[in-house]
Amino acid sequence: MADIVFAILAIFALVGAFGMISFHSPIHSALSFIVTILALAGIFALLSAPFLFAVQIIVYAGAIMVLMLFIIMFLNVRESNFPKEPNKFISMFFGSILLLPVNIFIVRAFLKMPEKSMEIVEDGFGNIGSLSMELFTRWLLPFEAISILLLVALVGAVVLARKEES
Repeated sequence: MADIVFAILAIFALVGAFGMISFHSPIHSALSFIVTILALAGIFALLSAPFLFAVQIIVYAGAIMVLMLFIIMFLNVRESNFPKEPNKFISMFFGSILLLPVNIFIVRAFLKMPEKSMEIVEDGFGNIGSLSMELFTRWLLPFEAISILLLVALVGAVVLARKEES
């Protein structure tokens, strides 16, 4: 039963991701992205990762997507402002061909995995305690570096926005 639910969620995630890059309207792309995020949250629920499930729903599908939709609607972008993309599907086709060696490598690595490692998820996977211990002990320096990088990007965005107003 879990395999069937996983397959359905994976199909929703792939269809949502494909819709996100193929729709011309930013609103439709954002709504497709929400479908992908909700499907990934369902996969986290299947993995018995309640914290990651809740974060995916509350933070990504809730806060960030509402913010993105608000900004898209606030900007009131018209179809005439969009760049012309006559060969979008041709570009997606050639992009998928370029990623074919990566996909072959992933499938080969997956087939070489022992059967035991594909069935068992270690205890505490996705719990807040184990996640925070891992994040703030082993990954403390990269975590802080990413927070500084995001702060610099935010300041840069504010500076660029101020220059365009003048």
